Amino acid sequence: MSSVNLRHSVRAVVLDEDDRVLLCRFTIPEPAGTVVWAAPGGGIEPGETPLDALRRELLEEVGLPIGTDPPHVWHQEVVAHGHAAGYDGVVNDYFLVRTASFTPRGTLSDELLAAEHISGLKWWHPREVASYTGSDLFSPRDLATLLRALTAFGVPAEPVLLGL
Repeated sequence: MSSVNLRHSVRAVVLDEDDRVLLCRFTIPEPAGTVVWAAPGGGIEPGETPLDALRRELLEEVGLPIGTDPPHVWHQEVVAHGHAAGYDGVVNDYFLVRTASFTPRGTLSDELLAAEHISGLKWWHPREVASYTGSDLFSPRDLATLLRALTAFGVPAEPVLLGL
């Protein structure tokens, strides 16, 4: 039996005082023109702990330093060829980061952000996500429902298992 090669990543559900979530606009090369709004974060580098990776990614992508260890709220495994270049799929662990609203600007240059396929950053209210009718996608697909549950009921006792 062959093993499945999954990319292990961490993502931050960054919520401000108005329960708006900060999302990155990813322009995916294949299929061409696909735009996905997703939580900031990325791959865990060799020798890095998940929380070290989360801290690094948040500084690089949105410029948010975090001191305390945020709670682990969601866990997602997607096994799908082509979902992540060079991998059979991804494992995303999501952590809740509460912060005052700020203007996001990470340490990466626009060119480096573009190399990561990030073409924008935006604060979204869960109502805006739920009522969105454009062609962009959200990751996870049921993001609005997940955000409402997180803001209504708080941090789950165990990370919630997510679908695509």
